[in-house]
Amino acid sequence: MESLDDTEAALRGQAHIWKLMFAFADSMALKCAVELRIPDIIHSYGGGPVTLVQIASRIPSPSFGTTYLARIMRLLVRKNIFSAHCRQPDGSRESHETLYGLTPSSRWLLQGPGSENSLAPMVLMEDHQWLMSPWHCLGDCVRTGGVAFEMAHGRKIWDFASENPEFNRLFNDGMACTSGISVRALVEGYKDGFKSIGSLVDVGGGIGGALAEIIKSYPHIRGINFDLHHVVATAPAHDGVTHVGGDMFETIPHADAVFMKWILHDWGDEDCVKILKNCRKAIPENNGKVIIAEVVLKPEGDGMFDEIGLVFDLLMIAHSSGGKERDELEWKKILEEGGFPRYNIIKTPSLLSIIEAYPL
Repeated sequence: MESLDDTEAALRGQAHIWKLMFAFADSMALKCAVELRIPDIIHSYGGGPVTLVQIASRIPSPSFGTTYLARIMRLLVRKNIFSAHCRQPDGSRESHETLYGLTPSSRWLLQGPGSENSLAPMVLMEDHQWLMSPWHCLGDCVRTGGVAFEMAHGRKIWDFASENPEFNRLFNDGMACTSGISVRALVEGYKDGFKSIGSLVDVGGGIGGALAEIIKSYPHIRGINFDLHHVVATAPAHDGVTHVGGDMFETIPHADAVFMKWILHDWGDEDCVKILKNCRKAIPENNGKVIIAEVVLKPEGDGMFDEIGLVFDLLMIAHSSGGKERDELEWKKILEEGGFPRYNIIKTPSLLSIIEAYPL
C-alpha cells in the first residue's frame, strides 16, 4: 500500500512536469509585456501604483482586450515581474481594483531614454519564433548530431541574418543590449585587471562598442578592435580605438593583452585551441595575458546565475554550430592545449566570469 509520503511525492512530481511543460507560457507573457511596453507605461506613472485602465489607455489599439491584459498581468505578478495590491476606490467593501507597480525585475525591461541596462531587446530576440523554432529540433540534434538552427531554417544563423534584414536587426539589438550590460559588469568586477594594460585587442569585437566602454573607464589603454573585414568596415569611430579587419583563425594583432567576450563559447574545442594559440602569439610571453569573459558552468551550483548557465549551454545547441558552455575543467583543458597553463577565474556581478590566462 502506498504511503502518504509516496502519494505526496507522486503529486509533486506530476505538478513539476505540468510546470515544465508550460514553462514557455512565462516567456510568452514576458514577451507580450515587452511588446506592449507595459514596464515603460508603469514607469511613466512614476513606477506605480497604476490601474489596469491607466495601463490600457497608453496602449494604442482599435479594440483593446482589457480582460486579456488582466489575466496576463496576473501571471506576471505571480512571477514577480510586477507588483500588485488591491484598493477600494469608493469605500465599499465589495468593490476593489488592482494597482500595479514595477519590481527590480521589470526595471530590466524598460526601453525608454536612459535605460541602457535593458534586457528588453534580448527578450524580443530570444522569444521570437525565428529563434524559438530551433528548440523544437533538439531531439533530432541528439539523434543525428546536426545543427538545430539549420534544421529549422535550412541555413546557418549568420547566413539567415545576412538574407533577412529584420532578423539581422533583431539579432544585433539583442546582442548589443547584453554586451552593454555584461561589459559594465566586467569593468566593475575587473578594476585592477585593466590598470596595468597599455594596449588591448578585442578579438571578435564587432563594431567596437565593448572596447569603447572599457577605454571610457581606462583611457590610458590603446584599443584595437579586431573582427572580420566586412564587420569593421561599418564600425563607427570610437575614441582610443583602432579598427582592424582579419581572421582570428589566421592571426591576431599584437597587444599587451587579448580580450574575448562570448567568443569561445561559439566554437568547439579544436577551434578554441587554434584561436588561443594565435592569442599566445599576439601577446608578450613574460607579462601578456588573455582576458576571457564567458560562462563558467557549475552544474551543481546554487548561485543566482548557475542554472541560467546550463540553459545557455542548450542555447548553444539551438543557435550555434558546435559551440558550448564549459565548466572549469573544460576551460582548463583547452587553455593548456592553447598554450596557457596558468589561469585565474574572477567572478563578476553578472552571468559571466573573467578567466585570466597566462602563457607562463
